[in-house]
Amino acid sequence: MVYQPPVGARDLFPLDVAQKRWIEERLQQVFHGWGYHRIITSTLERLDTLMAGGAIQPATVIQLQDREGEFLGLRPELTASIARAAVTRLANASYPQRLYYNANVFRRAERDTRQHEFYQAGVELLGAGSVAADAEILLLLFNCLHSLGLDDSAVILGEAGLTRSLLSAFPAAIRSAVRQAIAHLDRIALESLPLSSDLRDLALILLDLRGQPMDVLQQVAQLELEDEQRATVNRLKALIDLLQTSQAQQHWPFPTLVLDLSLIQTFDYYTGIVFEAVSASGQRVLGQGGRYDQLLGLYHPKGESQPGIGFVLNIEELHQVLLPTGRLPAQTPPSDWLVVPTSPEAHAAAFTYAQTIRDSAHLVRVEVELTRTSPDEICAYARHRQIKQIAWVNAAGVPEIETLSAP
Repeated sequence: MVYQPPVGARDLFPLDVAQKRWIEERLQQVFHGWGYHRIITSTLERLDTLMAGGAIQPATVIQLQDREGEFLGLRPELTASIARAAVTRLANASYPQRLYYNANVFRRAERDTRQHEFYQAGVELLGAGSVAADAEILLLLFNCLHSLGLDDSAVILGEAGLTRSLLSAFPAAIRSAVRQAIAHLDRIALESLPLSSDLRDLALILLDLRGQPMDVLQQVAQLELEDEQRATVNRLKALIDLLQTSQAQQHWPFPTLVLDLSLIQTFDYYTGIVFEAVSASGQRVLGQGGRYDQLLGLYHPKGESQPGIGFVLNIEELHQVLLPTGRLPAQTPPSDWLVVPTSPEAHAAAFTYAQTIRDSAHLVRVEVELTRTSPDEICAYARHRQIKQIAWVNAAGVPEIETLSAP
């Protein structure tokens, strides 16, 4: 019998891990630089916790049942868990809270993929609802992409609240179908719906509201807007102005910013801006996020809420985009030293000397030779593994140092 991981699971070998850590460490440096602190939440959550925000489809959750009969789910994302933790465990904390995570999530496999487990890194900014908070999250996303060398990517920006408000003009009976068609950019489905000519024109306008931010805002401003809608447009304009001013003052390039008011989700999770980071080819979604100002109130015993905004970066997608660039490690890091006992009686002294080297410097890698006895075989192994220093240690603990030349 050949033992394999279950369908939808996979193993990561040392080079996979080295490349994954290369990505994660650069993101973590950016998160730290912006004052964000890591949070680790439970892998298991109660189903009602996961479902509270309306963002999770029950069919995507991998469910378990504990001994008491309560149904639990493996987390399919982190935002709900962090919202729950913030309300219950950070109730007396001062706001804003700047939190980041680096974790695996689990989803029941969809038709186009058999994968169950995914890796994510992301941030949540809790307790700040201003335009400046929106700008911070987007600038932080830009900084993350830059740290990975992905300046040629694009960020597509939408406004869930505004788009949802504009959709209220459609009859309730078909509003969901209109929303689905716009969310999936399905012009054929949209044109086949039983709409009046005016509503069909409005639907097609919403479908095509994307492009240079200021151009799109001018198009929106020409629509018949209510006061609240116009206030949202003004907020969007203030955000775009702030981002453009920041770009002019930074010394590194920003990704292309596209305003797309057809960018909506098919669920009522976000309340303000929503966005996606996509690869230069546009074929891969590198990350996504948005503002969710009502979510924390769902977990508070008195319904009290705090504004929230955040994003998640998909490590696997970043990995696939970065692989062809040559930026990722091509091999695992070599050990710095190989310590070789010169006789069976010298093993204790070899282990002691190896530990002395490890204690002498930060993150030095030291191997102890365990199986080979031939000096030629030992040197060949060291060269193959790109180990440059060999310490031949006798039973008295006296080393003889050999520096290997490049092959």
